[in-house]
Amino acid sequence: MITDVLILAGGFGERLWPASSPENPKQFMTLNGNLSFLQNSIQRALALGISGKILVITRKDIENECVRQCLTLAAAETAANAEKILKDCVVIAEPAGRHTSAAIMTGVCFVKKLYENQKRTFLVLTSDHAISPTDNFVSDCKKAAFAAENGMFVCFTIPPEAPSVEYGYIKIGESVFESDSIFRISHFKEKPDLETAKKYLESGKYFWNSGMFAFDADTFTAEMKKCTGEVYESFLPVIEGKKPVVVKLDGIGVIKDWPEFYKVYECVPKIAVDKAIAEKTSCACAVTTTFSWTDIGNWDVFSRICTNPANAEVVQKNCSGNFVYSDIPVVLCGVNDLVVVAKNGKLLVMKKGTSNLVRDASREMK
Repeated sequence: MITDVLILAGGFGERLWPASSPENPKQFMTLNGNLSFLQNSIQRALALGISGKILVITRKDIENECVRQCLTLAAAETAANAEKILKDCVVIAEPAGRHTSAAIMTGVCFVKKLYENQKRTFLVLTSDHAISPTDNFVSDCKKAAFAAENGMFVCFTIPPEAPSVEYGYIKIGESVFESDSIFRISHFKEKPDLETAKKYLESGKYFWNSGMFAFDADTFTAEMKKCTGEVYESFLPVIEGKKPVVVKLDGIGVIKDWPEFYKVYECVPKIAVDKAIAEKTSCACAVTTTFSWTDIGNWDVFSRICTNPANAEVVQKNCSGNFVYSDIPVVLCGVNDLVVVAKNGKLLVMKKGTSNLVRDASREMK
């Protein structure tokens, strides 16, 4: 079974600008006025009934908001879940952004320090996915845990709904463990052009890479050492050092003192875990998922799945196909297929299908 969950919750909120920002990135946004994306990720961790920690890996400048999000969720949960959040949620603020290899290595080392000589099986989630139903998610995680406990580095693949250039792809090979849903990974493919994506879809052998992972902690560190030794070696001060000092901030665990951790971040390479391990290891496998999955990566996706935006007054005349997400009154006349976002004193007017321009445009606005 999964013993510990690590939730990646850094990011700078550029793709959902101006509703998100470095101070209020998208993991704190809500869909249809419900829980935030981060809180939904914590709920998924709770649904697994894990015995260990729920780690939220984030940036130092939003550490307090992550703590507040945990507390707000605890107040809305059952007594048992609230107790779990207060007891086992730990917010770990990185000194600097060093991509997912460093973030995950931090979480693994943290747990291994707390539970010395114990077998730990990790699930890595992100804080910007919409996943349902929960029962299917839990069932697929059990399959992943089985593979991880048997020495595999597990990815979760998503059946492609359309030819997309937004995601990396995984080509699956033969089945393992005599399972009809766990397969060797034949190839990882970068984000393709549209024609290649169409061929992938037609073949039926290529799946979207979800960015979620499962593994045994010892397997992870061994594969990091073998596949990308420079990351492993950067973490030697943590691996060989003392346990971190954890204190409670308003009831949620945070790091008070871990000098070796800060030293590591002065030199650790900035590399994605996909590049560091997944694409290099000989023990990669994939669970073909049965749950519905959406990466809330841009306004085209957000506008498609947000059915009840909490808007101020919106009036449209002779319009069709527009999505409005605004905290001020908006009037649209004679325009179609636009995304209009008015948040935090800033305005985005975007033709649907051009989300890829938003990040660069927001950087120019700064």
